[in-house]
Amino acid sequence: MKKHLKLLAVLLALALVFAFTACNKTETPAPGNETVVDPDFKVGVIHISDPAEGAGYTYAHEQGIIAMRDNLGLADEQIIRKINIDDSDAQATKIAIEECIDEGCSIIFGTSFNYMNTMEEMAAEYPDIIFSHGTGYKSNDTNMNNYFGRIYQARYLTGIAAGLKTQSNKIGYVAAMGIDNAEVTGGINAFAMGVASVNPDAKIYVQVTNSWFSPDLEKKAAEALLDMGCDVLGQHCDTTAPQVAAEERGVWGVGYNSDMTKDAPAAHLVAPVWNWGVYYTMATKAAMEGNWTNENYFGDMNDGLIALSPLSENCAEGTADAIEAAKAMILSGEYKVFEGKAIVNGELVDQDLKDNKGNVIVSAGGAVLDDATITGGINWYFENVEA
Repeated sequence: MKKHLKLLAVLLALALVFAFTACNKTETPAPGNETVVDPDFKVGVIHISDPAEGAGYTYAHEQGIIAMRDNLGLADEQIIRKINIDDSDAQATKIAIEECIDEGCSIIFGTSFNYMNTMEEMAAEYPDIIFSHGTGYKSNDTNMNNYFGRIYQARYLTGIAAGLKTQSNKIGYVAAMGIDNAEVTGGINAFAMGVASVNPDAKIYVQVTNSWFSPDLEKKAAEALLDMGCDVLGQHCDTTAPQVAAEERGVWGVGYNSDMTKDAPAAHLVAPVWNWGVYYTMATKAAMEGNWTNENYFGDMNDGLIALSPLSENCAEGTADAIEAAKAMILSGEYKVFEGKAIVNGELVDQDLKDNKGNVIVSAGGAVLDDATITGGINWYFENVEA
């Protein structure tokens, strides 16, 4: 009996040892996936408006910052946010950057176009800080890069939704900037090309606000387009004002940056959206691990930076199929939007890319203008744009 008891005690002791070992076993991360979190590492982000608005441009960037924080296991206290920083106010931008530096930030993201020149200046002054600027084109050879993406891919797809929905064949577009801003103009053109692929009779009418963020100006521009008889509104501006204006008039809208269904449930069709967390995670991880480089980033739908919001119930019949067919051509690389090709009746054909003055921008079968939206090469409107 005593022998049995001793044997039982030994077995129990061994079981406890194994249990303790199992409970305290640390899983080894897959090679290359380890991220060492430094509790003192801080990230700065400069926002043009308040992400608490819950939709639009700044909200989209903030969702990317949150995704980065969670992906890398950072505490929220390690994210230093500066909100409502007017990007046309160089002094306010400089103060916000200096505050981020004073609070210990090692990398600072500037999310709006006009932060660019100030960030360039500050990068020269603070060579040990990483400056990463969004939506512009400037960088240096040491501590400042630029990040953006081929949002025109998604804008093209939203043009399909607009072209199939319009009944008046008048589609309005609220633009933050005029024809000389290649980012905005490239977006208008891609949208217009998407419209043309399914509705060659439709025209796009542009109203420019000359402001990246102004709900009042955006609403006035939207109302002017609606007064012209436009029954679908697209936009490259930062608020939901055009979508709300469309709903008030009983017509439809294509949003930007986020799903705006909750803001205009009876009007919203779809929106091109940014998944900024793809870039913010990659850049911050590299900075934390000491292998960040000043290489510019130009992401697309394939790497997940660019996407579409879910199609709403307001879309016309056949919209989903038409968008999926064009999307497949873009994802495969078969169609690149700004080239001498066009989708006509669901088929890809060689075709001159022309502006609205009849000039041939790219001859049929010609090469793609891939990065023209960030190098300033798009300062013309597509042939179906009235502006």
